[in-house]
Amino acid sequence: MRGARLIKPLVFAASLGPLAYLSLGAWQRSLGANPIETITRSTGVWTLRFMLITLSVTPVRRLVGWNELIRVRRMLGLFAFFYGSLHLLTYVWLDQFFDWAAIVKDVAKRPFITAGFSAYVLLVPLAITSTAGMIRRLGGRRWRLLHRLAYATAALGVVHYWWLVKADIRPPRNYAIVLGVLLFARGWAFMKGRQSARVPARRA
Repeated sequence: MRGARLIKPLVFAASLGPLAYLSLGAWQRSLGANPIETITRSTGVWTLRFMLITLSVTPVRRLVGWNELIRVRRMLGLFAFFYGSLHLLTYVWLDQFFDWAAIVKDVAKRPFITAGFSAYVLLVPLAITSTAGMIRRLGGRRWRLLHRLAYATAALGVVHYWWLVKADIRPPRNYAIVLGVLLFARGWAFMKGRQSARVPARRA
């Protein structure tokens, strides 16, 4: 029971680690020759990582039987939105200096930015409806249907990263493999659930 109570604060503290690292690096001026690019790239990668970690909670819970993991799934999803917001803010503020005309042209002209912006747009309703009140208001079935957008968001995040890199595609390729495994696990669980539902129906 004590371990169950500690899981949330531990996960919360660990999730702030990337932000602490970037903040310390900015203060010490140790983020390299182009700190803005470092911050932009790092926050984007951590957004994708948190999305994939969030999607992996349910299959891992089913695999290992540790139901306490479900307690941190919403928190992890909100951290994905948090780092995604930092990623977008870094681009809009530090890179483009709030030049909205240039930003609109950039989004329309550069496919990887279009994919990344689309991923963030899909993240917004997921974050808004993550509260217990919104879950009750939407109802379980509609809430679950809406939150399947998480897979589309992760897919767009992988595409955004893949199109961004010019030479070394290994990192986005690895994330694409992880997402593929998670989609397979989702499909497998769905098929098993349908088969289990059919057996009682046949008996009846």
